[in-house]
Amino acid sequence: MGIDNVADILRTHADEQPDAVAIVQGERTTSWAELYERACCVAAGLAEAGVGDQDRVAFLDKNGTDHFEVFFGAALGNAVCVDVNWRLATPEVEYIVNDAAAKVFVVGQDFVPVLEAIADDLRGVETILVIGGHERYLDYDEWVAAHEPLDPHTPSGHDDVAFQLYSSGTTGRPKGVMLSNDNFFGLLPLVREMWELDADSVNLVAMPLFHIGGGGWAVAGMYTGARSVIMSDLDPAALIGLIPAHGITHAFLVPAVLQFMLIVPGAADADYSSLKTVVYGASPISEEVLAGSVAMLKCKFWQAYGLTETTGAIANLAPEDHDAGGPKRHLLRSCGKAGPGVELRIVDPDSRDDVPTGEVGEIWIRSPQVMKGYWNDEAATREAIDDDGWFRSGDAGFLDADGYLFIHDRVKDMIVSGGENVYPAEVENVLMGHPAIADVAVIGVPHERWGETAKAVVVAAGGAEVDADDVIGYARERLARFKCPTSVDVVDALPRNPSGKVLKKDLRAPYWEGRERQVN
Repeated sequence: MGIDNVADILRTHADEQPDAVAIVQGERTTSWAELYERACCVAAGLAEAGVGDQDRVAFLDKNGTDHFEVFFGAALGNAVCVDVNWRLATPEVEYIVNDAAAKVFVVGQDFVPVLEAIADDLRGVETILVIGGHERYLDYDEWVAAHEPLDPHTPSGHDDVAFQLYSSGTTGRPKGVMLSNDNFFGLLPLVREMWELDADSVNLVAMPLFHIGGGGWAVAGMYTGARSVIMSDLDPAALIGLIPAHGITHAFLVPAVLQFMLIVPGAADADYSSLKTVVYGASPISEEVLAGSVAMLKCKFWQAYGLTETTGAIANLAPEDHDAGGPKRHLLRSCGKAGPGVELRIVDPDSRDDVPTGEVGEIWIRSPQVMKGYWNDEAATREAIDDDGWFRSGDAGFLDADGYLFIHDRVKDMIVSGGENVYPAEVENVLMGHPAIADVAVIGVPHERWGETAKAVVVAAGGAEVDADDVIGYARERLARFKCPTSVDVVDALPRNPSGKVLKKDLRAPYWEGRERQVN
């Protein structure tokens, strides 16, 4: 049986290795046959609920087996599972569920308060399911059990959407990134040939499934028939224990997690002998953390650079280039070379001409992995992808003479805090509602643990006194915690150019002085 869409991943392995373990989560073990049966029940239930070809189903919960039942159940009917970032504030969750036009909303028990706050404002949702049960809404497990396990075998085309992940936009509105079957299968040469995942692999799924580094990584491993070990809460000490307990061979981790692992008591003496490959990315990494991780884990390390819009990794730094003590040490600041089928350009963002080798410009990407587009936002899609298929990343960097890509700065003002994208415009819009603030600019400043965090630079309203803790608390009531400023500076006026644009580069400069790059 061939695999050319995400639904066929489940169908194939349920047919070829039905009794093999597909997913391990805590004490719960699920075979491929069991996962397929549950997904078929979900597919039948979704069809009964009116979910049709390419309709959206929203899912709000932490990592777990239930996610894959809904993801594959939707895929069997060629519908699309939309994983909602559970770290978001309640209004943000409401916006995404409504924007996706989801007909069914599946919610984990931990997020019932969010559901109860927004349920009456969900415009298109006709069926609400709660994992673990609820007095008002349908119990997810009972709903699954009430349907026959019948695979609808709905055809799924190469250009049909397989994933829809939300990536915040520079205007503060999250955008639905549509990734097609072709986008996802454009990534798969990496999985077998470079990262060496196969049916004998045991793949750790520790990153949130609403991220491409979580959901995309998990499904890529499943494509090969690998066993997936799921972590619902990312605890570095528990992660270290899982490696020998399950014989973990592969993992995708963000630098912040690697940093935390290094300081876990006893980590240096733990058993990592099963590990073959660690892929890391989603935010910059320090040489100290990288060298320490390579020394401690003693396995192959691959760095991956990419975006949600590129279905994840489009550039990769190979294990042989992780040479902390040798002549290739400078490459540790690179994110590697273009992956299979990927073209890179470094472009002057004003003239849109290619810049010479070694000079900094905006990174443009052309690849089968570049998204189909933004959901219901043709203008944003046209702005991001030109007529020749080049995607404008918004990241600034350069290519050296050997084709290694170095990230230098960000063309946009985006902040990456612990692997999460924070867009200043969104935070600024919220803070402008604070009665003591007359003007505000949000910038990224270095942070030892998270790489960088948001700082609010504010101008006080006439006669008002700005209290930093009050401003931070105000933001936390309205935004996800990772988006909120961790510090507040008060100034008389914000520096602006003649057209009135805030000179954020000037605001950032004192905090990044002496650093080679403006990302940490």
